[in-house]
Amino acid sequence: MYRIDIGIDLGTSNICVYMRDKGIVINQPAVLAYERKEKRILAVGTKAKRMLGKTTDAIIVERPIKHGVISEYAIAERMIKAFVKNAMRKRRIWGRPNVCVAVPQGITEVERRAVEDAIVKTGAKEVFLLESPIAAALGCGVDIMETSGHMVVDIGGGTTDIAVISAGDISYGVSLKIGGDDFTEAIARYVRRKYSIELGELTAEDAKIEIAGVYPRKIDSSYEIKGKNMVNGLPVRLDLGANETVEALEEIAGQIVDGITGVLEKVQPELVADISKEGIFLSGGGSLVYGMDRLISEKTSIRTAIVDEPDSVVAAGAGMAGEYITIQEEDSNK
Repeated sequence: MYRIDIGIDLGTSNICVYMRDKGIVINQPAVLAYERKEKRILAVGTKAKRMLGKTTDAIIVERPIKHGVISEYAIAERMIKAFVKNAMRKRRIWGRPNVCVAVPQGITEVERRAVEDAIVKTGAKEVFLLESPIAAALGCGVDIMETSGHMVVDIGGGTTDIAVISAGDISYGVSLKIGGDDFTEAIARYVRRKYSIELGELTAEDAKIEIAGVYPRKIDSSYEIKGKNMVNGLPVRLDLGANETVEALEEIAGQIVDGITGVLEKVQPELVADISKEGIFLSGGGSLVYGMDRLISEKTSIRTAIVDEPDSVVAAGAGMAGEYITIQEEDSNK
């Protein structure tokens, strides 16, 4: 059986690293800050994210992973190497590690090769790629080798992977180019359109984390946001209501629900019957937006539950995938 030493969820918003016998050792923003002229790295992860919108032209703060795939290869390679080296320091075992990376389903061969090459250059011995819904299912303890149907919806920062898994493979699935970052942008657009206030990316993200919802709350609450008045350019404060964000996020949430119902329409009736008994598993940081499970359950009439540790379950599943990878390779060699 293959032994996976490190599992990585190479997300658009966050990079999460799981290490065998240690669990999650890194879960930080997928952001890199470097000097424009010398290309010297100044910060990665949380430190780099704090620099968004606050630097001079001499410093570039970048997210080199877009919609779950590498868009800026050279920058992404350096960022990934920094995270993996940090994780490697926590290992007690010498030698090059076997690494399993979770990627969105349906990415192209070119995109797969870019991920593999970037991980190999961190010092990995062997690199395995695993589709995110499979990794999420493994991470939350689902027996994906049984013939029963399981539905996993992984709402990441830049993609939402929706898949029905049965007998160790994806029976049918789609990868939508929307996720938690789109929720952040939708809140900023809503505030700009309704109140003529421009929000910074970090402020909009804080509002999303604190009060955003896709289902109305019985008791409304509010969150104070600070931005710039678009008319006179002066600083301004606003109490944004939690139930206001339902309107702001309605379109994005609707696309996710449509994606789920579209997948259910395509799969066999027997698998839908299994899912109706088993329920829908929600993972990814985007699943934590208030009411997401309730909205999906209401629209599909299928019980929907958020898995434990939704923002790190994909990396954990990648780290636990040794037996699954072995079985898959044995089947392909028959």
